[in-house]
Amino acid sequence: MPQQFFKGLFLGNLKLVMTKVISFISRKGGSGKTTNAVNLATTLQSRRKKVMLVETDTNYTLNSLRKLELFKRKISVDNNFPIVGSEDNRVASEIEILRKRNDFDYIIIDSAGKTTDQGIRELCLESDMVIITTSLTQNDLLVAYQTVKDLLPAKDIKPDLKLYILPNRIHSHTRMRTVREVLKHLNADLIDTYVPQRKLYTSPSTIKPEKRYRSVATQIIKHLNE
Repeated sequence: MPQQFFKGLFLGNLKLVMTKVISFISRKGGSGKTTNAVNLATTLQSRRKKVMLVETDTNYTLNSLRKLELFKRKISVDNNFPIVGSEDNRVASEIEILRKRNDFDYIIIDSAGKTTDQGIRELCLESDMVIITTSLTQNDLLVAYQTVKDLLPAKDIKPDLKLYILPNRIHSHTRMRTVREVLKHLNADLIDTYVPQRKLYTSPSTIKPEKRYRSVATQIIKHLNE
C-alpha cells in the first residue's frame, strides 16, 4: 500500500486529521481576543502550519492592519496566512464549509465583542476550542463569568468542546498560583500560563510572530490536543 496513504492519519482508527477551529469569545471588547488571536496565528504559521484567521468585527480592522504592514514593508505579494472577514450571523455556516474543504490546519476566530446569543451558540458548536480572555480586574472577571455562563449550554450539546480561560494582561511578577486562585470560581478550565501586561503583546503584527508568545501558543495547542 502506498506510503502517502498514511499521511495525515491517526494511528489506530485511520481517521483523517481535520481542521481545528479555535474561537476567541468574550462579551466585552478590549479583553484581548484580537491580540491573542493574531499572536496565535502568527506563531502557528511560523511553525509551518496552515492557518486562516477570521474576524467577525464588521470594521475588519485586521484586514486593514495587514494592508498597512505590507505597505510599510514594501511587500507587493501577501504570502502570509489569509485574514477573512465574516459576521456574527454567518460565521458558523462558513466555518462548516471550510472544515469540509480541510485546506487548513487551524482556523482561528476573532469574534466581535457584541455578538448575539444565537451567534455564540452556533460558533461554539462549530469550534473545537473556545478561549475566553480576561484580566484579573473585577469588571473583566464579571464579563468572563457571564461569558462562560452563556457558553455552557453549547457544551451540553457538544460535550467534547474545550472551554478554556486565558489570563491576559497579567502583571509579570504575578505568580501562577495567584492567578489560579482568582479564577477558580469560573466554571471553565484554565490554560496553565498567562499573557503578561506588556506592549509587545498588545500591538501584534499580522506578519511577524512574537517569539515570547511561543510558550502561550504551546500551552493552547497542548490543551487543544488533550
